[in-house]
Amino acid sequence: MLCALHSSSPHSPEAVVDRARPLAVVVAAVLAAGGLVATAGGAAAADAELARNGGFESGLDGWSCTAGSGAVVSSSVHGGAKALQATPAGSDNAKCSQAVGVQPNSSYTLSGWVRGSYVYLGATGTGTTDVSTWTQSAPDWQKLTTTFRTGAGTTSVTIHTHGWYGTGAYQADDLSLYGPGGTPVQVPAAPTGLVAGTPTSSTVPLSWSPVSGATGYHVHRGGTRVLSVTGTSATVTGLAPATSYAFQVTAANSAGESPKSATVTATTANGGTGPGPGLPAHALVGYLHASFANGSGYTRMADVPDSWDVINLAFGEPTSVTSGDIRFNLCPASECPGVESVADFKAAIKAKQAAGKKVLISIGGQNGQVQLSTAAARDTFVSSVSRIIDEYGLDGLDIDFEGHSLSLATGDTDFRNPTSPVVVNLISALKTLKARYGSDFVLTMAPETFFVQLGYQFYGSGPFGGQDPRAGAYLPVIHALRDDLTLLHVQHYNSGPIMGLDNQYHTMGNADFHISMTDMLLTGFPVAGNAERFFPALRPDQVAIGLPATTTAGNGHTPPAEVTKALDCLTRKANCGSYRTHGTWPALRGLMTWSINWDRFGGWEFQRNFDAYPWS
Repeated sequence: MLCALHSSSPHSPEAVVDRARPLAVVVAAVLAAGGLVATAGGAAAADAELARNGGFESGLDGWSCTAGSGAVVSSSVHGGAKALQATPAGSDNAKCSQAVGVQPNSSYTLSGWVRGSYVYLGATGTGTTDVSTWTQSAPDWQKLTTTFRTGAGTTSVTIHTHGWYGTGAYQADDLSLYGPGGTPVQVPAAPTGLVAGTPTSSTVPLSWSPVSGATGYHVHRGGTRVLSVTGTSATVTGLAPATSYAFQVTAANSAGESPKSATVTATTANGGTGPGPGLPAHALVGYLHASFANGSGYTRMADVPDSWDVINLAFGEPTSVTSGDIRFNLCPASECPGVESVADFKAAIKAKQAAGKKVLISIGGQNGQVQLSTAAARDTFVSSVSRIIDEYGLDGLDIDFEGHSLSLATGDTDFRNPTSPVVVNLISALKTLKARYGSDFVLTMAPETFFVQLGYQFYGSGPFGGQDPRAGAYLPVIHALRDDLTLLHVQHYNSGPIMGLDNQYHTMGNADFHISMTDMLLTGFPVAGNAERFFPALRPDQVAIGLPATTTAGNGHTPPAEVTKALDCLTRKANCGSYRTHGTWPALRGLMTWSINWDRFGGWEFQRNFDAYPWS
């Protein structure tokens, strides 16, 4: 459970960002070398200002910004009272654009004032050579200007401004397109073909037909706009189980918003307690050092207190990284004085199960990296894990793949349809095990934040390569198995700063970190900033918060008072601090810790804090 990623790791979000920055310089240099940066020319007598709301005095009216990246601010503006501020995230460069009617075979001057690092201004659809100009660094307002000539059949161009991948927010103001006006852009027609996919207990997927001239779409639930996207599909999250909802969609461009589409209704699935019956409404999960010793000392299975509802045996490990052959043995007496016999260990497991507890084999850990890169390794994994489950009479399996166990191959960019062998084979193996043992099989996962929440910013090696291919690599596994997953308890420790849904970085060891990281799982998020690839929310009964039991158990220990604040905020919306959650989840399953042994070493502080919490 000790993570290979620390806040100073080269794989931290800051390091991923640094790899992207030189590419911005290269791309911009190519643009400049190609003569795409031009100086303003004289305007003809018939020329006029064509950009709509270029000073953003009317908010974002006329503009469409990707992935909800744009906002209007009233401080530090260039002219007037307002300016645009947009924040890149992951593979989204925070592009804000507007379609403008123009005349064929005509000259135009595009200009605007910007502030920030790697800020671009350009035009596409010119019918000749699309243009872009940029600034590497503008600590104060700087004017960008470029010119272009339209082609013989061009009647509309799209002007845009954007930042660069992984950089900070930029500002833009007083954007102008000057030249002879064309036919005004028309408001698009209402979308048709709106259909709802298969709902979960908290989400409804929607899709519709594209509309000519639209640059974006707005999803309405019960007459209220709840989501904006650039593509023709979206997933509405945060819904109540077993509830009927009515949805409509509108199309939008710089001329305005269309009438609403026909209404489609969908009913969310029943909530229930999810897979793996027998867990209490709020569960305490812990890892038991069963196969090795460390400074916390050995704890016999029979000595684990009754407070622990799920006991994960740490660890089953592979004979080699790529073999898929998992082995588990009790810690030898030479290493763990006082270790019980195998017979006593098995008897203690049965006693725990008779008391309503679940005992699982946990695969992986810090030293047990598993790469199922071949079909043979996949099949060996299934057979060897089955032998362990059968021999010890266990209730299920915990996946604690760390290090380089999971990574995404170049070009594997959609978590909904993974192609990387180590991911595809793991999904297949877990589905086989679930089918073999049936509905009572308990399946849990304990990924690090790097493999899950970091996916909000970065996914795999990214659109241009250079990112750590492990970023977000657990997301396709979680998504493919969400209907079979009993618990996801992400490790909120040994983590670098992670960006939350508020687009702010959060640091481990306090309530704010646990609130923001959990809110992401229970709300859902666009993967790598792509609104068309939205990771749907999990049910609250599928989510627990993973924490180190003591300061010696792992980096990022959280004092009990801060743990209580996090639970208050997530389950009651009280004591939330500065972060604002997207809902309230009284059915949050509970807490996980590394580890039972370390909690015993620390006087059972973690357990006592869980037991004392007033869940209802």
